[in-house]
Amino acid sequence: MPEINRWGQTVNDPVPDWQGARVLERGVLEGRFCRLEPLDADRHTQDLFDAYALGDDSDWTWLASCQPASVADTAVWLQGKVQDPGLVPYAVIDLHSGRAVGIVSFMAIEQQLGSVEIGHVTWSRKMKNTPLGTESVWLLLKYGFERGYRRLEWKCDSMNLASRRAAERLGFSWEGRLRQKLVRKGRNRDSDMLSIIDSEWPDRDAALRGWLAAENFDLEGQQIKRLEAFRTAQFSCS
Repeated sequence: MPEINRWGQTVNDPVPDWQGARVLERGVLEGRFCRLEPLDADRHTQDLFDAYALGDDSDWTWLASCQPASVADTAVWLQGKVQDPGLVPYAVIDLHSGRAVGIVSFMAIEQQLGSVEIGHVTWSRKMKNTPLGTESVWLLLKYGFERGYRRLEWKCDSMNLASRRAAERLGFSWEGRLRQKLVRKGRNRDSDMLSIIDSEWPDRDAALRGWLAAENFDLEGQQIKRLEAFRTAQFSCS
């Protein structure tokens, strides 16, 4: 709770013994539907080129990159992420097929401040109408909070309503809009900022675990209850 200091000023909550978060290591994160493994251009290029080739340029409208035109272009694009010291990049491996079907990264890592962003989210159409995207983000959220981060962020182009809605579905709270944050592909980008903080994570985690549980999917792999239903059930019980 906020307090009054000796000068009569209101100051915010104390954070006892804060020493910063721990390093986010490039390791494997295992789920039930997918595995996140450190991005490797040699291993993942062909899979990802094939996966992205199922879509078209409309999948890349709000991304910094354009759809790679060849296997060689895909390899260069992936290698750039692998070599970027500011990223912890992962390939999303579909456990059913064993192939890479998307990428996602930790970025904007502020270890001493306890803040990190989930970004470079580049799903392929092989992930459409599957639990892979939800589980991928849940694995990153879970790992980030386990490593002591207090805040996990999601930013998106303000025009990318699908990305904002996806983040809100996962439990991120909209915080505001950073106007004229950058220029992307020759156009202005206003960035919408969303986050989940550590005090919110237990409830978000419980809802995501409930949605991802085996009993929430029928024999055809279709969800039985929507994710929102698990959050509603929590609120009604509290």
